[in-house]
Formats: sequence, C-alpha cells, structure tokens
Amino acid sequence: MADKKGTGLLMVWADIPADKEEDFNNWYNTEHLAELLSIPGVLNAARYEAVSSGPKHLACYELESAAVVENEAFKGLTRTEWGSRVSPSIIGTNFISNTYEMVHPTALTPGIAGSGMANALQIGRMDIGPENEEEWNRWYSGIYVPNYEKVPGVIRGRRWKATRGSPAYAVVYEFENENVSSTPEWEAQRDADPSTARIRPMMTHAPGSPGIWRKTFEL
Repeated sequence: MADKKGTGLLMVWADIPADKEEDFNNWYNTEHLAELLSIPGVLNAARYEAVSSGPKHLACYELESAAVVENEAFKGLTRTEWGSRVSPSIIGTNFISNTYEMVHPTALTPGIAGSGMANALQIGRMDIGPENEEEWNRWYSGIYVPNYEKVPGVIRGRRWKATRGSPAYAVVYEFENENVSSTPEWEAQRDADPSTARIRPMMTHAPGSPGIWRKTFEL
C-alpha cells in the first residue's frame, strides 16, 4: 500500500471574499486538489475550515519530503484559466503558504505512513529564541506532545520546522473531532509536567495560534 504520509508538509491558508467562496470551493474540490495530488511525492491532501482562529480556509498536503515543492513537476505546474481567477494567492487575504520538514517524531513509522487525513487539526505556529531552542525542543518533543497524545481523541502530534515561510516551527495535532482540546482530559495535561510553566513562555506564537480546523473535503 502506498504511503499516505511522509516527512514533509505543505499548508496553505487564506480568507476568501464571501462573494467568491462558492467558485473558489468548486475550483479547489473539482480541479486544484487533484492537480497537486498528481505530482510525484504529494501523498495525500484534504481541505479544512477554521473552527477557531483562522484564516478560514486551509489546504493540507502530506509530502514524501519537503523537497517535493522543489521538484520539476511541482514548480512547473501552470495555472488553468479557472485557477487564474480564484487561486487563494490572487483573491485571498491573510494568505500563508508554508512548507515543513518533520522534526518529531524523528523517523516515519508504518503507523504514521499508513494513516489518512484526520477529521480535525489543531495547529500551533511559533518561534523560539536561539538561546532556548535546544531545551525547548527537548521539552516539546519529549514531554509536551507525548502528554497530549494520552488524551482520548488525539490520534498523534507531529512537530515541524519550516523550510519555507514563517514562523520557524509548527505543531500539528491530529484529532478525531474538533472538540478534543476542549475536554477536561486535555486541560489536565496542559501543565502536567512541572517544567512546563517555565519553558512554555519561551516561545512566541504567531497571531491566531493555536487554531483548530475541521475537515471539509478530500478526494
């Protein structure tokens, strides 16, 4: 069976004017998602809409590696006439297009590689000062994410470092539903480790981070 996840991720966010949303959604669902999924190394994809935070629209692409966006097929993809009218980089506001390489876990497991697109995602995007980066990464990957993975409804958490775009880091929690991080079980893990109160304030979140997005479409 072909892998559905790799060690790279492309996430594209945008807010779209209300009078253009129907055409935008039709283009994405009937043309654009399939275009990108035809590129070697693009393993899976889905579209999401914000439940909290934003931008409203998110397209998430699982990549064999972050280098996929540099290959000839990806860079050579030309816009169709429809895409030239409604691409989020043209009509969208708050447009973000970031590429990431996985930093946690440090290797792709068969369980991750074989899993599909989650029903909901909670995504944090953040920076960390170089003086704290090593300790913060150890805590985030070794304590913070594993604690949240104990919560019912959390499929997994993966951490990412940006290879294109900013801020420098992202964390993506895959949820069974969009309400997982509103539960008492999630809240109980937030400060479960005594080091968290000291280390968590070291990072600076991007505006609107973290946010939750619910899956609306996949092929």
